Amino acid sequence: MSLNADPAFWASANTHLTRYGPSFEQIIVERAEGSFVYDADGRGILDFTSGQMSAVLGHTHPDIVATVDRQMRAVAHLFSGMLSRPVVTLAERLAALAPGLPRVQLLTTGAESNEAAIRMAKLVTGGHEVVGFAQSWHGMTGAAASATYSAGRRGYGPAAAGSFVIPAPNSYRPRFKHPDGSNDWQAELDDAFELIDRQSTGALAAFIAEPILSSGGILELPPGYLAALKRKCEERGMLLILDEAQTGVGRTGHMFAFQRDGVTPDILTLSKTLGSGLPLAAVMTTAAIEQTAFERGFLFYTTHVSDPLTAAVGVTVLDVVERDGLVAQARERGERLKQGLLALQQKYECVGDVRGRGLLLGLEVVTDRKTKAAGFELGAHIMDEAMRRGLSMNIVKLPGMGGVFRIAPPLTVSEAEVDQGLAIMSDAIEAASRVQ
Repeated sequence: MSLNADPAFWASANTHLTRYGPSFEQIIVERAEGSFVYDADGRGILDFTSGQMSAVLGHTHPDIVATVDRQMRAVAHLFSGMLSRPVVTLAERLAALAPGLPRVQLLTTGAESNEAAIRMAKLVTGGHEVVGFAQSWHGMTGAAASATYSAGRRGYGPAAAGSFVIPAPNSYRPRFKHPDGSNDWQAELDDAFELIDRQSTGALAAFIAEPILSSGGILELPPGYLAALKRKCEERGMLLILDEAQTGVGRTGHMFAFQRDGVTPDILTLSKTLGSGLPLAAVMTTAAIEQTAFERGFLFYTTHVSDPLTAAVGVTVLDVVERDGLVAQARERGERLKQGLLALQQKYECVGDVRGRGLLLGLEVVTDRKTKAAGFELGAHIMDEAMRRGLSMNIVKLPGMGGVFRIAPPLTVSEAEVDQGLAIMSDAIEAASRVQ
């Protein structure tokens, strides 16, 4: 009998754990290393989601392990008003990587960093209205949840006052089209902000956006969009907040995704990738915004703000990314992976679209390429078949779209592991298609 079937383990899990999302995978993970997690049977499963899209250096990276051991023996946590060297070092390093955003606050999760960013934007602008994308995910707490539209809105009472939404551009399923059928994102953006202006009470504070909407189905903001969005914000006295929880720290082939566009946000939030699997987040902003916030009494004081343990890990993450050339490697491995996915699109009719950048890619499953009918059930079968063959992938299902696989291996993934993942995906699609 498989050790994963452990009746006592599952009985305890089913009795004591709160169910907080999709069903748990029916494996017991005992350890993880590099691009693989290992179950109770000792089977290696290629992790194409980097944990929760976080483990950019893979699992149990030796440099991270050494840093945690060293810092735990020195100081891990302090009173929130005390500072340590890792905190100041990480802030300095981040500021050097993102010119124009020299002020840094270190927190824990992406939701927490977005809460702080929205709170700061409201205080500085004097407004309270926050605009987001209809396919967004910014967290499950307070203001972050109010700006999250891809899931989790029903049954929890009213969202924050002044929560507005516009559609994110989707080149595969365009709402506004040029004569040649391509996505006319500028017309869509103009139309969206005309509606925002009609709804606003004159208290617009911020627009919060992901450069690539991950939970939204790997929807990438096309070249030029970010600059146009920044202009819309400037015209209205709003601040632009970019949430780079998943796109930051090299994953897209740039240190930060916004750098491709040459557009610096007013506030940048980082999380997931910055801690490479440990709870570390950052809020970065301009000197002027920080000064105004300070003068107006900005308060975002948490138990684990400026913790030395996770700050030391963040410094090590940046060290390894630079030392091992992982930003360039994300571009190279990402191109290899994307070409492989495009080959699958040529081979299988159910692969409707391949999109994304670097090592954050999406594959949309449809049942009919002509109508682009959503392939939710088929996508679930593909995911199950892939897991049976030793590949962990995540699929998101959104209204008006097909099932979209979010593919995000660690930046340390090898060419052989990329090829192995593609081979398993091909076998999984083949097997699932036969069942349909």
